[in-house]
Amino acid sequence: MRALGLHVALGAVLGLVPTFAAAQVPNWPSEQPPRPLQAREVNFPPYEITSLKNGLQVVVVQHHEQPVVTLRLLVRAGGAQDPPRKQGVAALAAALLDQGAGTRSAAQIADAIDTIGGALSTGAGSDLSVADVLVMNDGLAFGFQLLADVVRRPAFHQQELDRQRQQALSGMRVNYEDPDSVASLVFDRLVYGFHPYGLPNTGTPESLAAITVADLRAFHKTWFVPNNTILGIVGDITTADALAAAEKAFGDWQPGELPTSDHPAPPPPTRRVVVINKPDAVQTEVRVGHVALPRTHPDFLAFDLALKILGGEGANRLHQVLRSDRGLTYGASADLTSLRESGDFAAETDTRSDATGEVLRLIVDEITRLQREPVSLRELRSAQDYLAGKFPLTIETPGAIATQVLDVLFYGLPLSDIETYRVRVNAITPDDIQRVARQYLHPDRLSVVLVGNAAAFTGQLSGGGFDRFELVELPQLDLSSVTFQRRPRPPAAGAR
Repeated sequence: MRALGLHVALGAVLGLVPTFAAAQVPNWPSEQPPRPLQAREVNFPPYEITSLKNGLQVVVVQHHEQPVVTLRLLVRAGGAQDPPRKQGVAALAAALLDQGAGTRSAAQIADAIDTIGGALSTGAGSDLSVADVLVMNDGLAFGFQLLADVVRRPAFHQQELDRQRQQALSGMRVNYEDPDSVASLVFDRLVYGFHPYGLPNTGTPESLAAITVADLRAFHKTWFVPNNTILGIVGDITTADALAAAEKAFGDWQPGELPTSDHPAPPPPTRRVVVINKPDAVQTEVRVGHVALPRTHPDFLAFDLALKILGGEGANRLHQVLRSDRGLTYGASADLTSLRESGDFAAETDTRSDATGEVLRLIVDEITRLQREPVSLRELRSAQDYLAGKFPLTIETPGAIATQVLDVLFYGLPLSDIETYRVRVNAITPDDIQRVARQYLHPDRLSVVLVGNAAAFTGQLSGGGFDRFELVELPQLDLSSVTFQRRPRPPAAGAR
């Protein structure tokens, strides 16, 4: 209220002396936000890459600022390698790695890592599985021993599988009632079709129920082999000591023959609108996008920066239009997800039901504008400053360095990409942004997912050119179906 009163008082005074006001404050306030500080020099720590005789790729990065070492072992297999109709095998296998391994039970593993003040985590994504051990440098020998047990000798006890399965099913029940989660699940399936990227890594209730201990052991035997693995050793350790410890823990690990991929190609961008009806929703979750670039594509960085301008940190047209200008949402974003075999871009937000059609139209307008009009130098520089400015944080700790190093090695990129990142970001021009927007964005072939009270917004869709849509009741949603509709069960024998 005080600020409003001051504004009104100034207006009254300036109204009495228009000549003075025009001369002194023609466009008050006229100050622009201050420029970011000059980016400080960042030098990537020294590193060495080698391979053991069994094919295990090892990268050692020396970082002596803290007496800590991170051991991160990455296996090139994740949800995309799940057996048919058994989505969730990779996720469950990764979850069970530390729930009994070698001679230790799950409780003994947890107690042992806690005793030395370390940390252990395991997990899986679409393309990879990972085990991560962090120890003080005086606990390094134990860290290597524990990592080797977890990765090479997991127990896969039936009771632990049952426990993890129940936890996963409980999480699914919550997610399937959450519009945000449902929108993301349906969007992935819509964009990628029946490529494994389109199916949930964590599985479905039906697929989880079918997974057995034998499935986990078969997945582990096939994919957890040294010639399919990268080991990152980052922290307060010499290269010689790191390589000697890696040889001791993993040198006798036997390589295996890796299967070849037979995944179907993701479908090309296709205009399709799927509405998931949740009648009790007061807001609509919105997802708009299509298949995009894999991580190794030469235009990845320019396209990523284009999407940062559309809806990322440092510059965000969607946020400006949808929230600041129109007050239609609390936030909006656009992101590029790039994987080994493909990628996608997604613009997302949520809005009140009666604004759904307007929000959808504005998102498509902004995607089109990115193609039609060159971005301003100021807008581009804002996004570049953000990306270049946050880069030092991505190589500040041993764990962060390990993430960066294993990322580029996993995708087969040169490690020099890390060191030249800021230079490459700042070299991108407005012409580059417009070129990649025109080449890789397809506003006429967008996949659209809307989750909310369909009766409150479907009448708005025709005005934005989205009059053709598929309506699915949330209880009938089935990601394994072409139509997203659960098939009716056949009548029981003898039923009338």
